[in-house]
Amino acid sequence: MSRYILAGTDGSAESIAAARWAADEAVRQGHALRIVHAWTFEDDIHAAPGQPAEVRALTERMLADAAEQVRATHPGLEVRTGLLTDDAPVASLVAAAAAAESELLVLGSLGLGGFEGLLVGSIGLGVAARCEVPVVLVRAERADGAGRRAEVVLAVDTREPAAEVVDFAFQQAAARGAVLRAVHGWTPPPVWGYAGWVTPQFETEQFRALEAGLLREALGAWRAKYPDVEVVEDSRIGSGAGAVVDASGDAALVVVGRRRRHRLGAHLGPVAHAVIHHAQAPVAVVPHN
Repeated sequence: MSRYILAGTDGSAESIAAARWAADEAVRQGHALRIVHAWTFEDDIHAAPGQPAEVRALTERMLADAAEQVRATHPGLEVRTGLLTDDAPVASLVAAAAAAESELLVLGSLGLGGFEGLLVGSIGLGVAARCEVPVVLVRAERADGAGRRAEVVLAVDTREPAAEVVDFAFQQAAARGAVLRAVHGWTPPPVWGYAGWVTPQFETEQFRALEAGLLREALGAWRAKYPDVEVVEDSRIGSGAGAVVDASGDAALVVVGRRRRHRLGAHLGPVAHAVIHHAQAPVAVVPHN
């Protein structure tokens, strides 16, 4: 069976941007593209009583139009479509990603960017928190790479670096010929705040050196695995989410992790949640154990 890049669409500009982003990724990886629409309560609302076939026909036309737009810009790419009607939107998209042998799932997202607006809605958040393959969230106004540095930004937890997340980011950087910017935000000991952040300069530099060393150590195995990827180690004082959002302005992709929590239920951690709401570039949420 062919491996797929899966893209969800609802006909909006954001979802069309997601389909185009997914098509670029499919070409880069040598996979096919599958564009799907997950039936929602809004589809039911717009269906005339006793005439759901009319809405289904419109939905299938929307999928066909999205496929044609992608084919026009990506000649030779295998593009298929599908209508998901078996379950709630989040569950059906998560199931489709698993059933279609998908490498990743790409969704469109609304938002203003920065800390002034939100990036995703409830379906995007729900899918990102539950999907077993990486989920990429794309905004229409930032979908293309025009004017951006060839950089992939990776959020790194130096105490517990997640292999799946780091490897995904290195793969993306390698495939794009991009620089990998590994970002680690760290907070000074609480006593600094109590003291008004007045500390000897040598103590500040000691902490900087310690945190930079932890970041270097966390990336060591992947530097060896991907020797052709240029890596920028970006360790800075501040919250992890804030550091990543700040680095996202001109990035081609931001990569964050999401821990699988089978006992506690699916949800996003605080860093991933903040980054996917406020980052100014497409965001990949990668599940890890």
